[in-house]
Amino acid sequence: MRMAVFRNENAHILYDGETAPQMTPDWFMPSFWREHDAVTGEAPGRGASLFLDVCRLPAALQPVQTTESPARRWALRPYRRGGLIAKLASQRYLYTGLERTRAFAELRLTERLYRQGLPVPEPVGACVWRHGLTYEAALITVLIPGARAFADDLIALETQRLPAGAELPEAVLRLLDTAGHAIRGVHDAGLEHVDLNARNLLVDESERVYVIDLDRCQLHAEAPTDARWRKNNLSRLGRSLARFTPTHHAACLARIRSAYHA
Repeated sequence: MRMAVFRNENAHILYDGETAPQMTPDWFMPSFWREHDAVTGEAPGRGASLFLDVCRLPAALQPVQTTESPARRWALRPYRRGGLIAKLASQRYLYTGLERTRAFAELRLTERLYRQGLPVPEPVGACVWRHGLTYEAALITVLIPGARAFADDLIALETQRLPAGAELPEAVLRLLDTAGHAIRGVHDAGLEHVDLNARNLLVDESERVYVIDLDRCQLHAEAPTDARWRKNNLSRLGRSLARFTPTHHAACLARIRSAYHA
């Protein structure tokens, strides 16, 4: 994997030269993919991600293949502000240097963890449009096959109406164990996730759990097992579990913690 930077007028693109050589700014615009009927789905939430099928693009617009089986399904996420400031500038951020932009920082962090074999999305590219003192940005990663939000499994568990304290289904227990192991893996690599919640954990078609949305996350040079940020991450996840399965959130978090510390 070779990360390179390409400039096109006010657009600066950081991309993986093997997965998507010489990307263009158009690829980071939702309108481009909609125009070519290449949007296959959309994730909920602020700045919703679009799911893209590269094969739907005209042949002349498709990226040059540099590997035998390149990833052809991507997820595009424009950066959007939340809270009160979004009413003033939902897409603009203060520019303090290219490598300090949220898109470049997140892509480089994702690429570093991905190279270590950790459960994060495969990076494709990031684009930053500079507008004087501000910028806009978007990020593309490879779409995780058959991915669903971990939150959806929790919602399904709640609909089963099992009484509190009842033994959880075996499939749920396995998934909780997998989540605990995935979180432990990225924590051991030094990743402090700023928003570890049940929607930022994805489950693929093989029941592998991925940690996503690394925007503003911090990578610590050292990651002692008793670090406060580890505990804070798990506590934040616990509050998220309570939203999706009020009846079983304590049991779910206990199982995740058990796998995490195994």
